Amino acid sequence: MVVSKLALAAAFAVLIGDPAGRAAWAAQSVSSVDARLIAINIPGTSAVAQVGTFLNSPVPPACAHPIPTLFPSYIQPGAVLDPIRILVGSRSNFGAPLATGVGQEGSFLSIDPTGQGTLGVPENFARSGTQASAHGGRVQMFSANSPHWLNNVNNPGANTKQYTGVSNPLGLSNNNAFGRIWPANAPFGDGGVGSSSILDPTGLPLNGAPNPLIGGVYVGSLTDRDQVVLPHTSQIIPGALSTGAVGTAFLGPSPDGSCKAVFAVVTADGAIVQEHTLKGLDGLAPMGTVQPLQGRSWAPPIQRVEPRLGVIMNPYVQTPVARQLFVSEPFNNTIAVINLIIVGPVNNQVFASSPLTIRRINSRALNMPVDLAPAKIETQDIRWASNTTLEQNADFYVANRGDNTIVRMKQDGTVVAIRRITVGGRPLGGARLNGIATSADGTQIYVTFTGPGEKGGLLQLPAFGG
Repeated sequence: MVVSKLALAAAFAVLIGDPAGRAAWAAQSVSSVDARLIAINIPGTSAVAQVGTFLNSPVPPACAHPIPTLFPSYIQPGAVLDPIRILVGSRSNFGAPLATGVGQEGSFLSIDPTGQGTLGVPENFARSGTQASAHGGRVQMFSANSPHWLNNVNNPGANTKQYTGVSNPLGLSNNNAFGRIWPANAPFGDGGVGSSSILDPTGLPLNGAPNPLIGGVYVGSLTDRDQVVLPHTSQIIPGALSTGAVGTAFLGPSPDGSCKAVFAVVTADGAIVQEHTLKGLDGLAPMGTVQPLQGRSWAPPIQRVEPRLGVIMNPYVQTPVARQLFVSEPFNNTIAVINLIIVGPVNNQVFASSPLTIRRINSRALNMPVDLAPAKIETQDIRWASNTTLEQNADFYVANRGDNTIVRMKQDGTVVAIRRITVGGRPLGGARLNGIATSADGTQIYVTFTGPGEKGGLLQLPAFGG
C-alpha cells in the first residue's frame, strides 16, 4: 500500500526548515511553488526522465528498428516503458543480488506518477533479480547491477560481457527517435572507470547490437574505437571513460552517414566522449572542458550522494556548428555552452568541440546547478527526439541544489522566472534537489531530491513561465 498520511508526515518532518545559503537578492523576489510528493524511500535518487513516446517511422530517414515494432508489450499502459511513467535512478538494487566485481549497486525504477497518495518504495521488492513490481505496478524495476542484466546475456563475445548496464547511475538520456534507453554510470565512484549503456525495454543491454564487441555496454577504454573496429582503426579523437560518467545526452545519428546513434557522455574529470553504436568510443573534448567533479562532494550530511551534472543538446543551430551542448557546473555556479563541429575523413566523421567558442552562463540565479531539462522537449523529430533534446528556440530549466530553486532560462542565459519548491507549503530544508525532467507535453516538471542522509524521492510540480 502507499504511505499513510501519518507515516508521510513523519517521514517528511525532517525536511522542514529554511534552505541555507540562498542569495539575498533571490530571497526578495522568488515565488514558491508547491510540489506533489510522488515517491519516497529511494536511496541516492539521481537522474530522472519521463519515458516518452518512442517514434515508429517505417521509412527513411528512420535509422533503426524502433521499440514499438520490436517490443510492443513494453510500452502499453501500465508496462515498464509506458510513455507516461517516470524513470528514476537510485544507488540501490532494492534487494536484487549484486553482480560480482563490476561496481556498486544501482538501478532505474519505473514509477507511475498518476497514482493516489505518496508511494513508499519497498526496500527489497526486487529481490527476485528480475523486472519485479510492487504496489500494483506503481513501481517497477527496470534494470539494476544484478546478474540477470549482464551484457553477456545478449552479447557473450563483448569486451564488456561481465558488466551490466546500470551501476550507480548518474545520467539518463532516452533515444525516443530511433533507439533505446541510455544510462550513464559511475560504477566505481568518480575516480574509477565509467560506464554507459544501451538498454532494451527488458532492461538488458542491447540485443542484436551492431557491434558484438560492444554489445550494449561501454566501459573505460574497453570499447574505444581502436578496440572494437576490426581491423583495428585508430580513434579519430583520443578519449575513454577514464572516470565516472556523470551526465549524458543524445546527439542524434552519426555524421558519418551510417545512421547509427551517437551519445555524448561527460566524465568526472571534465572530459566529454562520444559513443557510436557501431564504431565505439571516441573523445569529443579533453578533460577540464567542463568543471571537474572528481574529488568533490556535497556538503554534510549528504556527502555520500555522488555529485552529478546535467546535459542537454540543441540541434537547431547554424552551420558550421553541428550541435550545441549545455552542461551544468554545480561547483562553479555556471553552465558551459559547448559548440560542436564535425571533423574527420569522409565516412568516418565525428563530432568535436570548438574550443574557441565555448562560453559560460553566469547568473546570480545559479546556486549549485545540479541538472538541466528542456522546458520544451523535442518529441517529433525522428533524428534526435529525446528527453535531453531542446525543441527549437526552447527555454530550459535549471535545478539548483544549493537553495532548492528551479530557474527557467533562455538559451542566452536570460532568467525568465525562478520558483522555490515547497511541499505542503513548507520548504525542503535538509533535503536537496538532485535531478530534473520535464513531461513530454511540457506541462509538468519532475524533480528528484536526496537527504537528509542518502534516501530521497520524487516530486512533481507544474511547469511555469515568466
